Amino acid sequence: MQIVAPGELAAREVEAWRELRGKSGAPENPFMGPEFTQAVAAVRARVRVAVWWEDGEAVGFFPYEKGPFGHGRAVGLGVSDCQGAVLRTGLAPSPRALLRLCGLSAWEFDNLEEGQPAFLGVAGEAFASPVIDVGDGYAAYEDLLRVQSPKFLKTTLAKERRLGRQVGPVRFVFDERDPAALRTLMEWKSAQYRRTGRRDRFAKEWISGLVRHLHALREPGCSGVLSVLYAGERPIAAHFGLRSRTVLSCWFPSYDPEFAKFSPGLVLHLRMAEAAADAGIGVLDLGRGDAEYKDALKTGELTVYEGSVTRPGLRAGLHWLSHEPTRRAHSYIRNRPALAARGRRALNRLARLRGGVAGQP
Repeated sequence: MQIVAPGELAAREVEAWRELRGKSGAPENPFMGPEFTQAVAAVRARVRVAVWWEDGEAVGFFPYEKGPFGHGRAVGLGVSDCQGAVLRTGLAPSPRALLRLCGLSAWEFDNLEEGQPAFLGVAGEAFASPVIDVGDGYAAYEDLLRVQSPKFLKTTLAKERRLGRQVGPVRFVFDERDPAALRTLMEWKSAQYRRTGRRDRFAKEWISGLVRHLHALREPGCSGVLSVLYAGERPIAAHFGLRSRTVLSCWFPSYDPEFAKFSPGLVLHLRMAEAAADAGIGVLDLGRGDAEYKDALKTGELTVYEGSVTRPGLRAGLHWLSHEPTRRAHSYIRNRPALAARGRRALNRLARLRGGVAGQP
């Protein structure tokens, strides 16, 4: 095994990564491709990749970020929605052996993919990651919504029609390339974070730089997709995500609060599902997290995990002290529905007071 910077991967190694991922049987999530790791490395210098070799062929890849005291974390932790290693079938190093080979005292994750052979048995809290299956086409999905969420669908479509009458003709662009539209989305999202009392991710330069970089990326396994809903030629809702050939990972949705009464974020997601199906995408991954709109839109769920794996020693103990108490406090609240519901209601009230609408993306 060798440790390299993502930019040091040769073309044949990048291709081997793609082929291994394709043979894994797991969803073709763009966060698990080499392109995403290389994009994060462009804005975060401590990204590394462990590469396994057999008979001169690369047979495994484990991307990670290495911080002080050997504290490791998943690539893009905090924004990446799918994490883990990409390994040949049968290759399953033990978690602690993997950390030792990488010189890590701990490795932290918050969206570890289910079925990761290198991390079987690692303790972690499980979370549902809702998905929309449009593999049978958008018409079949809409038929399902009429049964599963009839009031939601009827209301959302009616608001879309009213939007067209009162504001202007509604137009949807699935893959908008204008950087100005991306800046508008990021401004909306930053304002939304502040309005709802959440941490503004775009205040971190590495995250905003990563999104700009990915917007320009056009690779089969990982392309940035900016979708915009216009009314009367004015952008009123937008979403930035990543796509592979078959999966669209939903990432950063937001909307202009001036048009909140029309539920533009919900209309946007229906049009995204329609366009994705037309583009040959079978699954939209909405990402982990409770939200009313996800419950209304989803057709199923995947499972992801949050936690960490450590090696015995002082450095691992320091990692535990600096991370685990906070994580457990959050887990305590999440696992008590009444307490979690009160927190969500408080945030929703705050959003309404500041001009937003609760339960929308």
